[in-house]
Amino acid sequence: MNEILEDFLVKDDIGYYCRYGDFYIDAMCPVEKNIISHAHGDHATNGHQKMYATAATFAFMKNKFPKMVENTVEVITFEQPFTLRNVHITFFPAGHILGSAQVLMEYQGVKYLYTGDYKLQEDATCEPIILTRADVLITESTFANPAVSHPAVEKEILKLKDNSSNIMLGCYTLGKSQRLTALINDLMPEKEVLVHHKMYAVHKLYNALGNKQLRYTLYNRKAMKDGNTNKIYLVPPLTFNSYFKAKNVLRAFASGWERLQRQNDIEIYISDHVDWKDILYFIDKVQPKQVWTIHGDGRHLKKHFDGILIVRDILSN
Repeated sequence: MNEILEDFLVKDDIGYYCRYGDFYIDAMCPVEKNIISHAHGDHATNGHQKMYATAATFAFMKNKFPKMVENTVEVITFEQPFTLRNVHITFFPAGHILGSAQVLMEYQGVKYLYTGDYKLQEDATCEPIILTRADVLITESTFANPAVSHPAVEKEILKLKDNSSNIMLGCYTLGKSQRLTALINDLMPEKEVLVHHKMYAVHKLYNALGNKQLRYTLYNRKAMKDGNTNKIYLVPPLTFNSYFKAKNVLRAFASGWERLQRQNDIEIYISDHVDWKDILYFIDKVQPKQVWTIHGDGRHLKKHFDGILIVRDILSN
């Protein structure tokens, strides 16, 4: 194997830059060439001269950025390689949300795998993750802590089942709300899912682009108040926080973060990121020579692999 270039991908104030291919990944400000791993706002921005992402990622971005310029978009299909300068690039599903991609980059015989956000747990609403080997794994480390273990999602969602009140369920608009809708549809078909208007368009895109058809209705106050108390109203975080005095409903927020469970009536630990056990499993399958950590704290991984594997934070300019 050729030498691993420690500056192959570096972090600057804009995003993650590869000078060997002259492109960014998940840039936060307009650049000439930007690869977008998925459509969440902390990864996907508009205004770049050329953007490379999956069709689903661009569909979600167009919903958010209606004035997105069409000729800046380069749709990339999973497992179909393309080249920027001398770097050969392939997208693989990341299992995070619909259209989310891992970015495999090969340069001078060395493979660098940027995970973006990813999960291993089953999720019928998005493409399952594909495991591929790489020499350098550039992994998110959101929950890279031995103290974090995500429970089975079926057990968590069923906490909403036997309640005599309607439920207001806080969750992120893109990805999480659609996953929760599918879980409720499958495991509690007697429950009626109502979605906030900001989620409604995204749900429709999931039904158009994904393999799982979601059953839901657009929220209205009358529907929530009338009839049986079998309704679960999905709302984004800002709305959830503004309804902290809501009456006649049980409050829950679906997240892997413990701090977001405080002061709620029901704790729902459902995350769309890998936990400690899953990140170790993923590293074992990728078989990297080095692990570079991003989006979190890599200290626990560094300690765990001390003397076995090089683990470091990604370089900064």
